[in-house]
Amino acid sequence: MNVYDEAKLKLAHLHTRRHFLKSFSAGLGGAALASLGLPSYALGANPLGSLLGGPLSPRPPHFAPAAKHVIFLHMAGAPSQLELFDYKPILAKLDGQVTPPSLLEGRKFAFIQGAPKMLGPQATFKQHGQSGAWISDHLPYLGTVADEISFLKAMHTDEFNHAPAQLLMYTGNPRLGRPSLGSWAVYGLGTENENLPGFVVLLSGAAGPDAGSSVYGSGFLPTVFQGIQCRSQGDPVLFLSDPDGVPRDMRKASIDAITKINRQQYEETQDLEILTRIAQYELAFRMQMSVPEAMDITSEPAYIQEEYGTAPGEISFANNCLLARRLVERGVRFVQLFHWGWDAHGAGKEEALNYGFKDRCKETDQAITALIVDLKRRGLLEDTLIVWGGEFGRTPMLENRSGQDNPFVGRDHHSDAFTMWMAGGGVKRGFSYGETDEIGYEPVSGRVHVHDLQATILHQLGFDHTRLTFPYQGRDFRLTDVGGRVVREILA
Repeated sequence: MNVYDEAKLKLAHLHTRRHFLKSFSAGLGGAALASLGLPSYALGANPLGSLLGGPLSPRPPHFAPAAKHVIFLHMAGAPSQLELFDYKPILAKLDGQVTPPSLLEGRKFAFIQGAPKMLGPQATFKQHGQSGAWISDHLPYLGTVADEISFLKAMHTDEFNHAPAQLLMYTGNPRLGRPSLGSWAVYGLGTENENLPGFVVLLSGAAGPDAGSSVYGSGFLPTVFQGIQCRSQGDPVLFLSDPDGVPRDMRKASIDAITKINRQQYEETQDLEILTRIAQYELAFRMQMSVPEAMDITSEPAYIQEEYGTAPGEISFANNCLLARRLVERGVRFVQLFHWGWDAHGAGKEEALNYGFKDRCKETDQAITALIVDLKRRGLLEDTLIVWGGEFGRTPMLENRSGQDNPFVGRDHHSDAFTMWMAGGGVKRGFSYGETDEIGYEPVSGRVHVHDLQATILHQLGFDHTRLTFPYQGRDFRLTDVGGRVVREILA
């Protein structure tokens, strides 16, 4: 067998039955995507080239968007709405009373056993702004911008454990393997800045989200759409700097050589992940120059540092809020902030409503408020959607697993009622939608499911959530699965 025949045989081996079916379905999928006005690059039909001509190139949405960017502030562990936004004076009167059996029958709890006692609000509330929004004294700064916020008071979810609930919140499914909200956004819109990732993740607190990196992963979408974790301490991205003794021109030469090999491989296999690999190598090279500048908060004036309460060089939520503003200012499409430590069971001091919970509020309140003010001052709030919340809520009864003499107060997980809020990005200002019963246990109006929240965020970015799909394993998948409705009541 000559060299030519050997080459043909190797190529034939690459084109297996699985590859044929994949290519065939990709062709049909490409036609479907084209009919939706979406590019077919994600199905392998995109020509190779620079990043802007590749999978991250800017693309128009289905209709004119109200927002171009999203900053999602996730309080990992699920903050108690009853100590922050959902004021319940009746619950205060019931404090210490044994919970009626009717509230417990047929209900599942993560930790509550037997007959717990009711727990009144562990905070003082007052109304703020012209909207009269009820906000507790744990968030004194946020109260000053209450008229910028649209509250969702009757959120509910299908999960009451952290990792599945976080996965549902960000991927639309409580199991692993689905693309995250940020990945869908970048898949649909691309990026505005070829030198920065389209989707950036910033972590603060003692740990990351319980579901790990899956909540900002790309799932079955090409991995070029996954979230890139950046750090506010040390190198912004791990291994971003060139190794010692490797000058930049040598690094560029090596990237060019690797790209040439990858292009040859792609021409043979049409494997989407090779396109991703090429784009990521090119992006990584450009990021070496752009990321350090974008992540350098020391260049911000003193009044901005004071406004946010930053601590340059440290890992802090305040640093990450300022970074979020700098990133959307530079065209990053989706910025995800995770702040860990909100799981207030009361089993210990750090997870008690009367101790650690207050610390989490202090760590975030000033910076979140500064972010809203700063974006508005710069004219960025109108096209930047800020979303705040956790993965579920908290029960109106005391969690009793540590005994009745426990000095630390806490609440159990609660999936049926919790509060989230949005600001900017085309939502109403100074507005509240939905209501829970007199103890904050059940929604009585304006129920919003997690899939509804996702549909609303995509809508503000210019997408019909039922049409933003990707073919996988024989059917078209979407973020909201088979549910979701746009919460038009909160839209400006």
